[in-house]
Amino acid sequence: MEKIDHTKLKVTSKIELSGVRTRMELNESKEDIKNKMKQIRKDLGDWQDKLYAHGKYSVLICLQGMDTAGKDSLIREVFKDFNSRGVVVHSFKTPSSRELKHDYLWRHYVLLPERGKFGVFNRTHYENVLVTRVHPEYLLNENLPGIKSIEDVNTRFWEQRFDSIKKFEEHLANNGTIIFKFFLHLSKEEQRQRLLRRLNKPNKNWKFSPGDLEERKLWNTYQECYQDAINNTSTKKAPWYIIPSDDKDTARLLVAKILYEELIQYKDVKEPELDPDIKKNLADYREQLSREKN
Repeated sequence: MEKIDHTKLKVTSKIELSGVRTRMELNESKEDIKNKMKQIRKDLGDWQDKLYAHGKYSVLICLQGMDTAGKDSLIREVFKDFNSRGVVVHSFKTPSSRELKHDYLWRHYVLLPERGKFGVFNRTHYENVLVTRVHPEYLLNENLPGIKSIEDVNTRFWEQRFDSIKKFEEHLANNGTIIFKFFLHLSKEEQRQRLLRRLNKPNKNWKFSPGDLEERKLWNTYQECYQDAINNTSTKKAPWYIIPSDDKDTARLLVAKILYEELIQYKDVKEPELDPDIKKNLADYREQLSREKN
């Protein structure tokens, strides 16, 4: 596969989601795509080992997308060859009562990856400008100053949230967190087919909820909110990538390739040098171990 042209997937100017494709043809067979996926995730796993040893950066990967976009399976496939101690996945659901006693970024901040590790947010702090924007009544649970009813939630409120999120991400980037934000862009028809598969396969029924159909009725509203969020928060230090996701194998490979091709640009990430005194005595240490008897 040719090197992915990031200018076609990275958001560097205002976009209209309705004009962005949800399917990318790689002119590769399914088998070739899966074989290349195996190699790139091995390369990513090797790079993660160096990141862990280097210990000066962390990597935060944010995944957003409509229901059935393939976030869970993407996480499983892309990070399969990582050392388990080097990657942590968090899935954010409805805020708990404890989380609601803090500001909306708190629960995300406390779960950020340590230096040397990857952190994957399956749904992210962007839910606070997506779900709450589609359902502004949820904001009343946050007990915010000046917000007594949904009529108090205006354009300025959302502008302030976008600004807070950008500052949050800038602070993280300035302190060594490498940020990737992926929007898994799915067509409405593909979502319909995937929901039907959930209903038709007994082992997938548990994933289905009648609420999925209610949210589907709000498809256009969600698309507008995603578009607004992406346009307002894609920055040089924390860019958004729009990943065509109607084909899951292609989406996984695109995400893995982007991660690897961007991360290897950090030339300073390497295993630390051994202490000179230890290095000059390596032969002696080998000799000591070789002389040991079972």
